[in-house]
Amino acid sequence: MFNSQAPAPGDLPSSKQLIKSMVMAAVAAAAILVTVVLPSEYGIDPTGVGSAMGLTEMGEIKTQLAEEAEMDRVKATTPAQPVPAQEGSSLFDRIVHEFGISSAHAQEMRQDEMSVTLQPGEGAEIKLAMVKGAKANFSWTANGGKVNFDTHGDGGGENISYEKGRGAAEDSGVIEAAFDGNHGWFWRNRTSSPVTVTLKTDGAYADIKKMM
Repeated sequence: MFNSQAPAPGDLPSSKQLIKSMVMAAVAAAAILVTVVLPSEYGIDPTGVGSAMGLTEMGEIKTQLAEEAEMDRVKATTPAQPVPAQEGSSLFDRIVHEFGISSAHAQEMRQDEMSVTLQPGEGAEIKLAMVKGAKANFSWTANGGKVNFDTHGDGGGENISYEKGRGAAEDSGVIEAAFDGNHGWFWRNRTSSPVTVTLKTDGAYADIKKMM
């Protein structure tokens, strides 16, 4: 049986030497932390040694990649929010068409001017395509002549007369659609000379057209 010889007390390090070694190890570890670990892992370089050794750039790249990975993780775990359909978009138009939504906001705001010349005894009609509740400002003039007129609407089996007049030289106001359909004006020239009627409109309507 082999028995190792116990070291002599004089060969063992003293407590003072142990403490000194521990302090030196701690200082070395701190130096490595400040000059190598912090710059290379986190892009933190308080001494400038990391930049000189090219470690700081490495740490900045690692930090940036970690932030991007975290953002991707958050996006992947966050439920996607539905995007509301905007007026004028194809999706909004399809919703209005498919579900028959009658809303004044479903039509764009527009502005138009149209003229029609009436021979003696001739009549003409201009209509706006509007949804229920939509409003349009209007003004028309017979340009020095006089006409009979009927402001009315029709659509979906419904009819309405908003205003009538005889021998009028002009008219203006706001037309509000009582229902979905065509709303506008009929003029007839009962004079012995041609009359040109000029109509100006602006408001919520999808189209303006001369009715045949």
